[in-house]
Order: sequence, then structure tokens, then C-alpha cells
Amino acid sequence: MDGLPPDALVVESFHLSQSLSTLFSLDISLVSQQLLNIDFSQVLEQPAHLKIWQGTEIQRRVNGIVTWFEQGENDGHQMLYSMKVRPPVWRAALRQNSRIFQNEDIKSILGTILQENGVTDWSPLFSEPHPAREFCVQYSETDYDFLARMAAEEGIFFYEEHAQTSDDQSLVLCDTVRFLPEAFEIPWNPNTRTEVSTPCVSQFRHSAQIRPSSVIGKDYTFKRPGWAGRFEHQGEHQDYQRTQYEVFDYPGRFKDGHGQNFTRWQMEGWRNNAEVAQGKSRSPAIWPGRRIQLTEHPQASLNREWQVVSSDLHGSQPQAAAGRSGSGTSLENHFTVIPADRTWRPRPLPKPSVDGPQSAVVTGPEGEEIFCDEHGRVRVKFNWDRYNPANQDSSCWIRVVQAWAGPGFGNLAIPRVGQEVIVDFL
Repeated sequence: MDGLPPDALVVESFHLSQSLSTLFSLDISLVSQQLLNIDFSQVLEQPAHLKIWQGTEIQRRVNGIVTWFEQGENDGHQMLYSMKVRPPVWRAALRQNSRIFQNEDIKSILGTILQENGVTDWSPLFSEPHPAREFCVQYSETDYDFLARMAAEEGIFFYEEHAQTSDDQSLVLCDTVRFLPEAFEIPWNPNTRTEVSTPCVSQFRHSAQIRPSSVIGKDYTFKRPGWAGRFEHQGEHQDYQRTQYEVFDYPGRFKDGHGQNFTRWQMEGWRNNAEVAQGKSRSPAIWPGRRIQLTEHPQASLNREWQVVSSDLHGSQPQAAAGRSGSGTSLENHFTVIPADRTWRPRPLPKPSVDGPQSAVVTGPEGEEIFCDEHGRVRVKFNWDRYNPANQDSSCWIRVVQAWAGPGFGNLAIPRVGQEVIVDFL
């Protein structure tokens, strides 16, 4: 750990929990026989690096920041400590904000969130179109919740990539399984009573469950009243279930043919655990962001390529603490995989609701009294918007409710620049 003497702390045990599109959590129990008086300022917010060795070779590195630290017992011979390590993007979960993004694509939006939270090393690996959004709102959400929701809407999953030869790490955002590293072979070997030096899988349980079968997305735009605005996507690999479990999503938040992609990403998210396998291994190399090729399993259909979606890695060396007895160093990895012929995507996440009508002020160019488009729409500045200036670009065009019922009936009144209006969200 940065800021402390080398070898000042020895790992007694650790538990690393990882899942795609989730912040990993690394809990470590530590021992020091130097009776260090560690101040919290020396460890909290500091980088921490866990190295998993086999003999003289490093099998795995995990890097992050210390978010929790506890000083435990002191028996006069040794000190016990505990800490929790999270990825740098975890900081985004501590910041809540409300803001508007205009005419930006998902890469630009997420880049802003990551840059503000100090995450500079990240890789967007996109193979599908992700066009710019005319108007996108973060409303009373933490930066992390907003990031996760936006990624889920665009069919993007993310994970932490830890370098094998250094303490570097990178946040990877990906929209297809094809961009993951090539699968490595690992055999099935249930004989765990003998010493096994070659990495293997000792348990492998294959399961399936009933999930939604289709998604229908629908929306409406007043500019094209005759447009159907309807897209449907049927889930794949449904031989074992009925196909009547439909998810109807309105409004789908789309204005053109890109709604077909939104519908497909939703469907694949709802079915991300329809077929899974859970395994057990002593290999630390099986973790989210990797693919494995299972071999030598007696059920031939399972000898295929799998995408790792979660893992729980437990390691212990009780001999590190004086007076502790145990069976020696151990390492156990419980993992979950899905067939690698499909891309795992996060499930759709709920949007925050705006609390009732909102007060806003009509905006426009300096010196203009009336500023509207050909449809009588105006732009406004919301009281909670801290970033956009009060000018002609403060918001998207917003329709105005009028006392008009067709030619010769009612009237039109365009709100003037500087007037207060009430905006409701449909």
C-alpha cells in the first residue's frame, strides 16, 4: 500500500467480489508484527495493490483505493487490521448532481462523468452506433447511478481491467463480447482431494430459468404524427419456455429507427441470466471481463466457450498471523458464466422521477423579447441547472400548452423571454 513501509502489512485473508457493470469490492484482513501506529490519513483514499502469487510468479493483480480501514486487536506481539478496497470510479457514488447534456453521445457524456471523478484511464470499446442525444438529464442522481443507467440504456457493460505486469488499471466500457480477450482453455477436474497444480474447474452447474420473452418499445413525436413509433424484439434461445412474456415500454425515449437498438438492448438485458453456469476453481484468472473454454467435461455440450459475468475469490494464509492454526494457504474462486455466443448486457435501470411541475424562466438571445421556433416552442432555464447559461441554448425546445383548438378557435400566447413558466414532464 502506498505511503507505508514495504512489507509492513501481511495479508491473512481476502475476499474479492466482482460482477459486470458493478463496482468490485475487495475486503482484506491484515497482520503487522511491527505494531505500527497507522493514522487513517495514511491509508484512506490511498492506492492499494493486491498481488496473488503461485510460487515465484504473480497470477493476478488487483488495484484500487482504500475506502474503509479498521484497526483491530493488539496483543502486544502483532496488530490486526481490516480494509476495503474499491475501484476509482467508486468515488462517483458519493457525488449527487442535476444537470442537462445537449447533443452529446454516450461516449462524451460518460467521459464528462469520469473526468469529474478523477477516472482518466478508461477505454470505450464500441461496435454499435450510439448517436448523440438531443437532450439528456441527470436529475438528483449520483454520478455513478447516472453512469450505470446510461450505460444500461445503450447496451453497454463495464468492468475493471488490471494490468498483469504493473499496478495500472483501466475501466473498460464495452458493447459486445467480441471485444473481450481471447478465451483460454481450462479443463474440468472434479478430483479435488489430490494436489492439483494445473488450473482446472472442479464444479460446474448448468441452469436455465424463465425470463421475459420479448420487448415492445413505443413512442410518439408530434412532428411525425403518422409514424408508428413501435419496435419489437424477440429474445433468443427460448426453446424451453413460452413466448408470451412481453415487456411493453412506453415512452421508449426514441424518435427514429434507433429505437430498434434500444429495444434489442433491453431484451438482452432482461434475459442476461436466462442461461447460466456456476463453477468453482482454484484459478484466480477467471473473472468478469474474461472468456474461458471449458474442456474435458463428460457432458460434451458444456465443452464450449463461456463469458465470465461474476466471480467471488477467497484467499487465506492463516499462518501469517502468530498463534493461528489452519490448513495452510488456500484459494477458491466461485464464478458465474453465460454462453459466449451472446453478449451479456445490464438490465434496464429505473429513471428518477421529477417531483411535480418545475418552475423555469424562458430564455433567448440577448435583446430578444420573443424567441421560439416554427412550432411555437421555447427554451427555458431550470432553477436546478447550474451549468447551462440563460441564453438561446439553455435547453431543448419545449412545447407550450395553448388555448387553441384549431383554425378560428382559441388563441396563441408565446411566453416572453424572462417570464417564469411552469414545466411539466410527461
